[in-house]
Amino acid sequence: MGRKVTLATCSINQWALDFDGNITRILKSIEIAKSKGAKYRLGPELEICGYGCADHFYESDTLLHCFQVLKELLDSPVTQDIICDVGMPVMHHNVRYNCRVIFLNKKILLIRPKMLLANDGNNREFRWFSPLSRPRHVEEYFLPRMIQDVTGQGTVPFGDAVLSTTDTCIGTEICVELWNPRSPHVDMGLDGVEIFTNSSASYHQLRKADHRVNLVKSATIKSGGIYLFANQKGCDGDRLYYDGCAMIAINGDIVGQGTQFSLEDVEVITATLDLEDVRSYRGERCHPYLEYEYKPSYRVKVDFSLSESQDIYFPSHEPIEWQFHTPEEEISLGPACWLWDYLRRSGQAGFLLPLSGGVDSSSTACIVFSMCHLVCEAVRNGNTQVLKDVQQVVNNCTYTPEDPKELCGRLFTTCYMASENSSEDTRNRAKELAAQIGSTHISLNIDMAVKGILGIFYMVTGKKPEFRANGGSSRENLALQNVQARVRMILAYLFAQLSLWAQGRLGGLLVLGSANVDECLTGYFTKYDCSSADINPIGGVSKTDLKSFLQYCVARFQLTALRSVMAAPPTAELEPLMDGQVSQTDESDMGMTYSELSVIGRLRKISKCGPYSMFCKLIHMWKEACSPSQVATKVKHFFQMYSVNRHKMTTVTPAYHAENYSPDDNRFDLRPFLYNTQWSWQFRCIDSQVSKMEAENDPNLQYAHN
Repeated sequence: MGRKVTLATCSINQWALDFDGNITRILKSIEIAKSKGAKYRLGPELEICGYGCADHFYESDTLLHCFQVLKELLDSPVTQDIICDVGMPVMHHNVRYNCRVIFLNKKILLIRPKMLLANDGNNREFRWFSPLSRPRHVEEYFLPRMIQDVTGQGTVPFGDAVLSTTDTCIGTEICVELWNPRSPHVDMGLDGVEIFTNSSASYHQLRKADHRVNLVKSATIKSGGIYLFANQKGCDGDRLYYDGCAMIAINGDIVGQGTQFSLEDVEVITATLDLEDVRSYRGERCHPYLEYEYKPSYRVKVDFSLSESQDIYFPSHEPIEWQFHTPEEEISLGPACWLWDYLRRSGQAGFLLPLSGGVDSSSTACIVFSMCHLVCEAVRNGNTQVLKDVQQVVNNCTYTPEDPKELCGRLFTTCYMASENSSEDTRNRAKELAAQIGSTHISLNIDMAVKGILGIFYMVTGKKPEFRANGGSSRENLALQNVQARVRMILAYLFAQLSLWAQGRLGGLLVLGSANVDECLTGYFTKYDCSSADINPIGGVSKTDLKSFLQYCVARFQLTALRSVMAAPPTAELEPLMDGQVSQTDESDMGMTYSELSVIGRLRKISKCGPYSMFCKLIHMWKEACSPSQVATKVKHFFQMYSVNRHKMTTVTPAYHAENYSPDDNRFDLRPFLYNTQWSWQFRCIDSQVSKMEAENDPNLQYAHN
């Protein structure tokens, strides 16, 4: 009997309800795994139907089609002589479970339901599934007739069990079970399980990858063992981007690392590892009978060996150092991969972006340019699927992209929409950046459209609104700004639909939004303005991170035009200029800086702070810069802005999820959109605390009190 095993784990770009595409990619991953000598192949969570099916999980069609795909997998010659571990929903006793189905040579070995469900952040698994509530318990599952016809089995084990092959023992975790304080791998390791597998659908978030890697390392450093981590990749049809990072670890060391951002639809990571290394590591660490009352796992015996009888000459994989991306690289790569998936699957011919020459729209333009770099690089590396996709997008079956700038000109249209309130500086910055990235650039003036709309208002009411700078009221000033912003949205969609038609080309363009997460937090944008778009790649990224990202782009892509973009103060340019210069700035309008907003956003969402608890934290965090009364003013101002504008979140453009303080109303940040904006009770508590603190710091008030 041998001692070395070759194992495979995958990152696969599955798409919700794309059963044809999903089975093709699953079979390809198994084929690659077998070609590398693997005897066990692990795939991502719910890979047969796609993780993002949401309320489609309620439909009997989804369950039916999953079993139809499973039947084809069982019957395929590709899946023979290798243990295949695939994910799909299964209904047992009229209850839906998120399951792993593990099979070998046309026989289902085990259906293992998820025992701990993800119900935080963007996850709502309790909406569609139930957790298996009985650990180490196994029941009979009666197979559908279509599966019985292939396997010859009437029932198979269903529950929390492990597989005992002739040479080792394999146990399964599913995604969030690794994150739980009582992860199943702990008890399984004490029970002698040597190989742990985890199928995940873990989405990208800035600065998150190290947490995932550390969990996998920790799972095996405590009690030894081999850990396989598989993950979904790509845009599954929603705001999330699943970033791969498949990995293999042994005894606390990473020995196999998959890419985090890639345009490859199928990536397979394999490693050959020595089981005796696990046994030696555990020799002095694991004494389960001394730990607590011991209850062994239910074992499914499998007459199959993962090792070869003569494997002494097989080299084992050595530990490697994990290579992490910087946050700037993550912004460059994650949203770019997400945009590419969205574009190629949407059937559209490219993107259109209202480019103002500011940090936000310039960042969006740079992400599209990064996408073009990734596409050209993938084609150079022989990725035939990317080549096929780009040829379909540009409607030219002979086209081969070589230069990112040239490809950008085919896929990307930028549009500067000037008004009488626009400065020459912003026009030039937009034009210069467009020239450097190669986008098809349009420059137009919206004054005629704005005057036409205001003319209709004047005809009906006999009133002509004026800007505040010209003696108008705040209501007039805001309305005049909003007209300009909304006209830009209308023109963006008009040009997105017809600009290619005007050139004699086929297809339409997807409109890109460019509101950052901090502006969304306060609602500092016009509802249904040019922030209203089809998708927004930076809607989950903070202004602070975007500025760092632009500095990265100057060095990475030599986009020198970005220097003037970063040097200019952020402005909406919706109010009249003063001596030809911008008089309106974003931070002045919002009443706080972008860095302050980032802190407030994290306290509100991550730390779960209301007005009073936020004030209590900020008086310490900002004590060097602000007095308690100044902190109180900022907190109250934020919550008033937030509550007044919260309704805008119900219509905000679907945005790439990148920050865990995102105010996205879709399913990440579930809060009301109609508030009592006075916050009277909460603000009284703050005022009372400020009065006490001021009294404690004023000797005269202290004396009077005494």
